[in-house]
Amino acid sequence: MLGLIGVILSLALLIFFAYRGVNVLVLAPLCALFATLFAAGPLLATYTQVFMPALGKYVITYFPLFMLGAIFGKIMDDSGSARAIAHAIVGKLGAQRAILAIVLSCAILTYGGVSLFVVAFAVFPIAAALFREADVPKRLIPGAIALGSFTFTMTALPGTPAIQNAIPNPFFGTNAFAAPVLGTIAALIMFVGGMAWLTWVHRRATAAGEGYDNGPLMKAGKGGTPIQGAAGSTDADQSEGEGTTKTLVRAPFTVAIAPILVVIVANLLLVRVIFPRMNTDYLADEAYGSTDLSTVGGIWAIIIALVLSILLCIGLNWNRLADAKKSINQGTMGSLLPIFNTASEVGYGAVIASLPAFTMIRDAVLGISGNPLVNLAVAVNVLAGITGSASGGMSIALQTLGETFRQQAEMQGISLELMHRVTAISSGGFDALPHNGAVITLLAICGLTHKQSYKDIGVVAVAIPVLALIVVLILGTMFGGF
Repeated sequence: MLGLIGVILSLALLIFFAYRGVNVLVLAPLCALFATLFAAGPLLATYTQVFMPALGKYVITYFPLFMLGAIFGKIMDDSGSARAIAHAIVGKLGAQRAILAIVLSCAILTYGGVSLFVVAFAVFPIAAALFREADVPKRLIPGAIALGSFTFTMTALPGTPAIQNAIPNPFFGTNAFAAPVLGTIAALIMFVGGMAWLTWVHRRATAAGEGYDNGPLMKAGKGGTPIQGAAGSTDADQSEGEGTTKTLVRAPFTVAIAPILVVIVANLLLVRVIFPRMNTDYLADEAYGSTDLSTVGGIWAIIIALVLSILLCIGLNWNRLADAKKSINQGTMGSLLPIFNTASEVGYGAVIASLPAFTMIRDAVLGISGNPLVNLAVAVNVLAGITGSASGGMSIALQTLGETFRQQAEMQGISLELMHRVTAISSGGFDALPHNGAVITLLAICGLTHKQSYKDIGVVAVAIPVLALIVVLILGTMFGGF
């Protein structure tokens, strides 16, 4: 019982200090060792032999995805392509559909592989000016960006190159297009439900006389100022960087969207057409990890698709990139903190899983239902909520219980593609609780507080995705994975 108390206290400390901005690279091992102390385990051996190997294994497996995704996002940003896509959508839909325009802009960019942090920085100036023009409350901007970036394009839409859609691949032998119909249904629920909520809130605010920056929660000086680079601006956007201002000439929409399309199409062709025709028997050799294509093919496809899109984006925007080498270097360095943060959370989970008290937690999760789909959904949601990370919570759940879930699914004849999709969607539910790093960063970018805007984020990025997950569980149980 003392060991279980230690686990619970360590989780509480992890949430408490993460919410207050303590770096998880320091926080995760300390909390892991705190739980180990309660279990009377060896501290140094736990750190060097359990925590660090788990961290290292995660980095080895997923570093290419983090790095290439960050490079792609940085080049899309520095070339002005991200803003060009957002401007084009805003221009087509107009200010009267400001919320929809921002949601779709974020969705297209994130579905094409652009990091949600890059999207938030790129789209916010446009959203601020557009919402001001349409007199939509500024406090709705985080909800709109979250809906387009944190939800259906991250976990549900088939083929999305998001890391949350790649992590289940080696565990279930699947790829990014697993259970495409159920994924699309979940995506529609998230999109339609989120838009319905934001539209309803906007109408209520309008009826109450609330405008862009005069809402009841807006304080003097916090309403924001007009930002260049919004609808109606010229063909040049101003982008701040390292104390200087550089001019980015926006690319034509067709040029800007081409790399996005390459990510999606190349990914699909590789997993559906090219890889199945290749002879990969050599993967069974010990030198290559004694594995097979079903385990590594999904990650290979995303790696190749991102490389092709990066090369295309550089080629199409060579004259618009101030310094391609600098963009690549900054993107590479920008990937290091996110992957090590997530890997540290995975290391924390490995330590918790090694403790005797975890047996009680595992039995409780596995005993919730006789359906492994339900148990998997609960485990991923709970761990994602605890860590404040979709990829971190999912990785912990799969590292500790993934083989058990797979065996149960195979025994009960449950589609592994369905297991993949349930895992991915589950990671995008409780992860977006207030202590989530992406939520905190988004609010900081928008210059708003949890009190002003988190309610909308909570509805579109937590409540509605959980509802979509429930629908997928019901349909998957009734009809299987499709």
